[in-house]
Amino acid sequence: MSNTRIAFIGAGNMAASLIGGLRAKGLETTQIRASDPGAETRTRVSAEHGIETFADNAEAIQGVDVIVLAVKPQAMKAVCESLRPSLQPHQLVVSIAAGITCASMNTWLGAQPIVRCMPNTPALLRKGVSGLYATSEVTAEQRDQAQELLSAVGLAVWLEQEQQLDAVTAVSGSGPAYFFLLIEAMTAAGVKLGLSHEVAEQLAEQTALGAANMAVDSDVDAAELRRRVTSPGGTTQAAIESFQAGGFEALVEKALGAAAHRSAEMAEQLGK
Repeated sequence: MSNTRIAFIGAGNMAASLIGGLRAKGLETTQIRASDPGAETRTRVSAEHGIETFADNAEAIQGVDVIVLAVKPQAMKAVCESLRPSLQPHQLVVSIAAGITCASMNTWLGAQPIVRCMPNTPALLRKGVSGLYATSEVTAEQRDQAQELLSAVGLAVWLEQEQQLDAVTAVSGSGPAYFFLLIEAMTAAGVKLGLSHEVAEQLAEQTALGAANMAVDSDVDAAELRRRVTSPGGTTQAAIESFQAGGFEALVEKALGAAAHRSAEMAEQLGK
């Protein structure tokens, strides 16, 4: 990425996080630019990151190597069609908009090399994870560029099939909300057991953080980590058995299946 020039179309929170991550990795301000219809957003991003900003999308992409589409899915068709006359064949298009397929973007943009990504909200803290899929037009160098771009805000994982992005959406894209729900439920249960809301919430949040760090840093899988903290006949075993008696695993499978199905539905609806 040492000589790569990047334009962000849309300068909202996720774009700003990516810009910040790239700057932290050593990209110069002259290598990054952004466009956004909001004057206040342009002023904020320019002030925070020292980059040039534009009101006009077509002007922003002149002379760049990578174009990051960071707009709402509902606006993607109009944005792509407006960019099409100004695109160069070599420019890589990276989409971080949920539910917009490569086929739809090819229809609106023309035959551009496209990488479609599904990041999640922890990327705002540079602790995210993203699933990436590249069309056949994407070169090895462009794959590296997309990898470095998304790695600036966390882990980037390549997928062999575009439809796998629906599963990524179900597992990690929507995933933070599942853990927030568990923290909510554990906090409420802690209060019923006699803790103050503040203490119960702190315990639940820090336990979630610690468990996640252990899972990431460990050389064994989550199942083994669970077994190691579940003493026979102990308190943890009592809780785990209660979860499983309530159909915990089947419920998780059903929930993620519903999310993946909705992701596929949205792709069909938004791609028209």
